[in-house]
Amino acid sequence: MKRVSVAGGIGAGKTAVTDKLSSLGFLVVDADVIARRVVEKGQPAWIALRDAFGTAVLTPESDIDRKFLADVVFHDASALRRLNHITHGYIAAEIKAELDAASGSAVFVALPLFRPEHREEFGFDEAWAVQVDPAIALQRLTTLRGLDADDALSRLAAQMDNDERAAIVDRVLWNDGTLDELYGSLDEALDELMADD
Repeated sequence: MKRVSVAGGIGAGKTAVTDKLSSLGFLVVDADVIARRVVEKGQPAWIALRDAFGTAVLTPESDIDRKFLADVVFHDASALRRLNHITHGYIAAEIKAELDAASGSAVFVALPLFRPEHREEFGFDEAWAVQVDPAIALQRLTTLRGLDADDALSRLAAQMDNDERAAIVDRVLWNDGTLDELYGSLDEALDELMADD
């Protein structure tokens, strides 16, 4: 079974790719979904975040206030490092468990923060990245997700840029055009992936 990482910055269209993969019958393990699960109330990562950031990080119902936390970490690099240090181990353990339980010809891991060491850690055969021009990403974040421009720019600046991401993956799927064009690139990538058997 092939294991493939699918990376991509915010607003790049990674979800469009992983949704299409799911519709084609492939298992998609989503690191963002897992990240939300590991910080549910009472979980070890929830306790660690509360201890690190204080009760201000909690909603009145004692859930993690994701908007507040995002506002903090995307404007403070040290806070982002602290968040990642707390959560990444828990997220990695869940990803490994889901990969170990997977079956089929290929499994895909939506991993926005892909790094070279993830190849060995998760046993990836390939790493792909969905990329978009930063101006288009900014437009998508402000018009489709309703972020204000300063917030969107802070989030984009906190991430790896396109050149850095392209240097560490095997394939880039550009999403500057239509969805049909993106899906055409995805079909080509899948054909080549399955031809390698």
